[in-house]
Amino acid sequence: MSGVRAPTMTDPLPDATPDDPRWRRAAPTPDQLRADVLIAIVLFIGAVLDLALWQVVGLYDDPASGPVAVACLAATVLPLAVRRRWPSWVVLACAAMFVVTATLQVSETLFINIALFMALYTVGAWEPRRARAFWVRAVVVVGMFAWLLVTIFQSVTDPEAIPGLSRAGAFSPMAAYLMSQVLTNLLYFAGAWYFGDHAWNAARDRARTEWRGEQLVAERRVVEEQAVALERLRLARELHDAVAHHVSLMGVQAGAARVLLAADPAGAAASLEQVEESAREAIRELQGVLGTLREAGAPAASAQAVASMSVEQLPALTEQSTEAGVRATFQVIGAVRPLPPLVSLNLYRIAQEALTNTRKHAGEGARADVRLRYAEDAVELEVTDDGGGLSRRARVGGGGLGQVGMRERAAADGGSLEAGPRGRGGYLVRARVPLATMRERDDR
Repeated sequence: MSGVRAPTMTDPLPDATPDDPRWRRAAPTPDQLRADVLIAIVLFIGAVLDLALWQVVGLYDDPASGPVAVACLAATVLPLAVRRRWPSWVVLACAAMFVVTATLQVSETLFINIALFMALYTVGAWEPRRARAFWVRAVVVVGMFAWLLVTIFQSVTDPEAIPGLSRAGAFSPMAAYLMSQVLTNLLYFAGAWYFGDHAWNAARDRARTEWRGEQLVAERRVVEEQAVALERLRLARELHDAVAHHVSLMGVQAGAARVLLAADPAGAAASLEQVEESAREAIRELQGVLGTLREAGAPAASAQAVASMSVEQLPALTEQSTEAGVRATFQVIGAVRPLPPLVSLNLYRIAQEALTNTRKHAGEGARADVRLRYAEDAVELEVTDDGGGLSRRARVGGGGLGQVGMRERAAADGGSLEAGPRGRGGYLVRARVPLATMRERDDR
């Protein structure tokens, strides 16, 4: 069997999100690892110097020999050099050697206490398996308190354990001294436990902040890309509508001028004037579309050209269609109400595209009807034609980018579009925008 253990749900994951219980801190950096080695060396040197001072003082009557004491200090302090790599093993080693050092009466207490505190703190701050961090610290703390209680019991039962302290009374100097030791150890271990967990939680909060910042950046990038794509689609629709409508008009008017050139020069001149006017209108609309791509300091007049198009221009649009050879009528049904500018512009463009398609596909002598209907819950635009004698079968194949653009415009306003041949001949385009959608636009 393979020696590789399959990961379980309790194993830490290096790529887990900070909100995942299996999240773990990033591995210590080379600078942190070098700092651990330096701290361990400095503490060991300090412990050796403190040992020499206490041997002069004579803390114990029968202290450990110099080599044994130095070896104990090395085994207690130097494991801190790898405390972030293997925090649980380091604290177990430090705790065991702490007991051994005290049992052998090594004349040094300050630096070994610092080493044990740092080892306990590191387990809380760096152990990736949080259940292990809890149980390892619990074992060390319970074991150390058990050892402390044994030491207290020995001190109470041995008259020569701590000479110079009276044992008389419930609050004797000996009892006060032992209670002070218990309180000191309680604060010592509680502080190491608390500050270790606090460091872990602080690292997790920093990681959560960074992760959410990255999520916001990614979401903003997606939104920007979507906005660019939507703007490209909008500009493509505007260019298509402007070019298709006016070029179609110019083609019809130029054809009429060609026919009338020999028989009716005045009529041909009038048609050419209409071609010229259509060209000017097309240029004006194109400048309006392209003006939105200019820098902020560019003139705003051209950018307002597109915005000025609305359902109020539908009568003029039908007149242009009639002049181009397709008789068109316009009718308003219901109580007129103001529409949001974008809704009004899109309805105008849908009518413009529908009339352009009528000129292109309905054939000679076609007739179109444009109706703008204000209902209680919506506004509808309906453009129909009689087909001009063209068969229904021949008309069905006329769909293209124009219909796609009309559907996109209707959907952009939260509405719907119906387009297709009518049963009695001709073609129907009906756009419907709900009133609730327009109210939402007004609220925004």
